[in-house]
Amino acid sequence: MAAAYPARRVAVFEELRRRLFGIAYRMIGTTADAEDIVQEAYLRWHQADTEEIRSAEAWLVSVVTRLSIDKLRKASVEREKYIGPWLPEPLIASTSPTPEEELETASNLSMAYMVLLERLTPVERAAFLLHDVFDCAYPLIANILRKSEAACRQVVHRARQRVRSEHSRFKASDAALRSLINQFMAAADAGDDVTLLSLFAKDATLTSDGGGVVPAARKVVHGRSRIARLYLLLAKKLGTRLRAEILTINGEPGLVMYLDGTPLAATSFETDGESITALYTVLNPNKLQRVSRIN
Repeated sequence: MAAAYPARRVAVFEELRRRLFGIAYRMIGTTADAEDIVQEAYLRWHQADTEEIRSAEAWLVSVVTRLSIDKLRKASVEREKYIGPWLPEPLIASTSPTPEEELETASNLSMAYMVLLERLTPVERAAFLLHDVFDCAYPLIANILRKSEAACRQVVHRARQRVRSEHSRFKASDAALRSLINQFMAAADAGDDVTLLSLFAKDATLTSDGGGVVPAARKVVHGRSRIARLYLLLAKKLGTRLRAEILTINGEPGLVMYLDGTPLAATSFETDGESITALYTVLNPNKLQRVSRIN
């Protein structure tokens, strides 16, 4: 398709593609929808009169954001009918990410952060992400949202308060998080309930997304005893059929579990620096289609 368009337009778009995908994914939370939005922006870009466009980036960011707002409004209605908790589709990083990929995933992409964004309205989410994550100026945000700059400042302030009041200020290093996950895996495999319990905060939570497709808790599980028991039972029941590896999920070390080589779950961890405070586990196979099998 690209060959049918002027090379310069294609090159300009490709330079911005990862940024545009980053906006769309953070708005919608699913890869396929984000890619569809970016593709629609691509088509509109080649149909536009570029002589009237002063900034290609601003124009494309505007198109992607507006498309994302419309899509999120429709998706929000559909998610009200979703069976059990809804979690974003996990982004599994390649084993050898490029510097651009590392930069893109370094900015507020964690599963815990994405879950918090679900509490915002589509317009709040767009304004907050554009300003606080993608460093867009208020004049551009005002133009995109068709609001005054003063109104946009209020929207961002309100959204920031809602997100930051819930967001953990602690950010574990990748090495510390990997160590904690390794301890978690070893204790579960060994059936060591004492060690496993010690890894969780007393009021830890487990959020599971099975989407009604596979068995999963339909409400958030509270308490380290209940969570530890679930993982001990899982390890005991599936035994050697179950394999796990640590991969980068939404910019942070996470755990991908496989059953007979097929992806079973992708789990992201939240920690206070000493204990696991929350687990976010995606079990819905429709959200694991991009996770490769293992032998």
